[in-house]
Amino acid sequence: QVQLVESGGGSVQPGGSLRLSCVASRLTFRTYDMSWWRQAPGKEREFVAEIARGSTAAAYSDSVRERFIMTRDNDQNTVYLQMSSLKPEDTAVYYCRAFLTAQYNTWGRGTQVTVSS
Repeated sequence: QVQLVESGGGSVQPGGSLRLSCVASRLTFRTYDMSWWRQAPGKEREFVAEIARGSTAAAYSDSVRERFIMTRDNDQNTVYLQMSSLKPEDTAVYYCRAFLTAQYNTWGRGTQVTVSS
């Protein structure tokens, strides 16, 4: 019933920037924790950033802190991930997640980010 659609992925050179978007539907957006995760081939899914319900402040993994910025627009049911100073190790499929409880936990289908020379 909850749907998340990511967009904005693509291919960039090291040091470049991308902005990802995630639009949510069929949920009470303000009541959910929203987060970004990523997964490279053969690796476990990795936490990137989160803005909890009722908050405007993002928390980040150490690997992206000071390079990525997550924002949340509750009126548009949208979260963003502004990525700068991209590195080859940032290459992954990036997923949006909406979490309320273990039962109400939804992932988008992902958007590919490739960083290479």
